[in-house]
Amino acid sequence: MSEVRWSPVDQDDVFSQRIREQWTDQLGRRLDILIAGCGRGGTLDTGRYEPRMIGVDEDLPALRAHTGAREDLESSYLGDLRLVPIPPRSFDVVYVAFLLERIQHAELVLDRLVAGLRPGGLLLLKMRDARSAYGFCDRVTPGWLRRALWKTLTPAGSVGPLPAVYEPLTSREGIQAYCLMRGLMIAEDYSAVSGPARRGPHGALVAMVCRTVAALSRGRLNGTEDEITMVIRRPQNHFARLI
Repeated sequence: MSEVRWSPVDQDDVFSQRIREQWTDQLGRRLDILIAGCGRGGTLDTGRYEPRMIGVDEDLPALRAHTGAREDLESSYLGDLRLVPIPPRSFDVVYVAFLLERIQHAELVLDRLVAGLRPGGLLLLKMRDARSAYGFCDRVTPGWLRRALWKTLTPAGSVGPLPAVYEPLTSREGIQAYCLMRGLMIAEDYSAVSGPARRGPHGALVAMVCRTVAALSRGRLNGTEDEITMVIRRPQNHFARLI
């Protein structure tokens, strides 16, 4: 873990830069990119490289509507992500966008996504941190109350509310342990503030609630940042653990 880079730079710029580098490493070959979580957002700035992009997500009405409106995907699959048809070693980049915290069997799903990476491929990960105060509030708030408050607290057009599952994998420690067991290398690790309610019309109130919850947790929960962003690489090394 000593090679992990921490930086305040914009994570979207980091992802774009890593995609450019991946394209260069492939000597200009068209990149194959899988976007897992395509129904909520998960857009990538790919510049002039025009990769082939495939999207996968759960089959929920809000996700189906957003996926159908996207023009950047060559094709998409909505359904049980444990059964998503991903050919092994078929993608240069897998972008997992705010998916893991809202699904069950997250580790099994991530195994299937990572298996689709070619050796040397990149896993670009964004997820809500289960050990943040925002993630805690998201998880414990009853579904009926989340639905009632969604339009009041979030920016217009936000996709949701979506399930809030938060299995153990959805924390920095969870991902670190996962990568250690799977022979993956975390190259970059960032924290950010991006929860929909934090960016909505009552963001100051939500931030105050998060700080209060963090104080009551006596430091167990992060009261400021709520997002984990990582650049993870599948090694070229043939002796790395096979997935």
